[in-house]
Amino acid sequence: MDPADGLIDHPHDVYRRLRDTAPVHRIAGADGNPAWIVTRYQDVREALTDPRLSVDKRHAKEGNYQGLTLPPALDANLLNMEAPDHTRIRRLVVRAFTARRVEQLRAPIRETADRLLDALGPHGTTDLIASYAAPLPITVICDLLGVPDRHRRDFRVWTDTLVAPDPSRPQDAKAAVVAMLGFFGELLADKREEPADDLLSDLIAVRDEGDRLSEDELMSLAFLILFAGYENTVQLIGNAVLALLRHPEQLDALRADPERIAAAVEEFHRFEGPALLAIRRFPTEDMTIGGVPVPAGETVLLSLAAANRDPARFPDPDRLDLSRDTSGHLALGHGVHHCLGAPLARAETEIALTALLERFPELALADGEPRWRRSLRARGLLALPVSYSGKDF
Repeated sequence: MDPADGLIDHPHDVYRRLRDTAPVHRIAGADGNPAWIVTRYQDVREALTDPRLSVDKRHAKEGNYQGLTLPPALDANLLNMEAPDHTRIRRLVVRAFTARRVEQLRAPIRETADRLLDALGPHGTTDLIASYAAPLPITVICDLLGVPDRHRRDFRVWTDTLVAPDPSRPQDAKAAVVAMLGFFGELLADKREEPADDLLSDLIAVRDEGDRLSEDELMSLAFLILFAGYENTVQLIGNAVLALLRHPEQLDALRADPERIAAAVEEFHRFEGPALLAIRRFPTEDMTIGGVPVPAGETVLLSLAAANRDPARFPDPDRLDLSRDTSGHLALGHGVHHCLGAPLARAETEIALTALLERFPELALADGEPRWRRSLRARGLLALPVSYSGKDF
């Protein structure tokens, strides 16, 4: 039996068992090929900054798990690059996600949140993922990039297919990739024809005038920013709301002191962050992780979720505690591959939760179970049925 059996349905239970029995385990990856999984906080933190563990697939040994397979036009992105290419490309986009730039986005983010909540009406029931947690981040990132409204719903469907593919329908993932290639090709052509005040137009200018991006790098970067720029935030908002509704004493504490929202978001990241695993890595030489020998070229999976619930770092880790010291959590990575969009993700989640809790003093789980994605990589909800009621109802 694979030691990670049950990981999709009960990830934290399985990670606890793995973490308690050994620091590193040999498991089957999502495609059935072998990988090593690292679960203890100190080992994961050190591995995230170890230069011998590369995200570049050129270091991968054939026959091991290599993660999502994409065509070159979408695969030449930061998740597969090391320096100097990683440094060069990251420098081009980091200014769009600085704390100062994100502060300027707070007002339009709040306007979007209020508009979505207005559409719900003063009371009722809804799937909060479909009506709020998903459309808020996709609106924000698409506005930032300059993606027209008509494309936004399609992109959500395609990314859902890639994040949690149905093993019985491999053709769906292939069709989604083909559709996305066409989408980005058309979008970049439109931006070249009619540049605007948006991030994609800026990146095209860098590519066409300064020749600092290849065409594949340009398209891959657009894909990564759009994909990662909303997908993780959708999951974090949904996970945070569910955690609060299942821990009413923490919800009451947050309502009593809304100024705690920034600290609360860090605990949501630690407790139920959207990324179960960091991007897979490949040792460039034989090495030892947690006392376990790992050969060069084999796949190493670093469990952010397991590390963030390691009792050696976070006491009573399976308890949601909004007053906890969460410093050092690894939900957003660590080192040079730390999440580029972290400031934006934090701001969106803070604003989304603040607006929701202000608007609806009565918020509860409704009939119907929350539905989780069936994914080894992503921890997020497909549906979150809630009932709600506003102040004046």
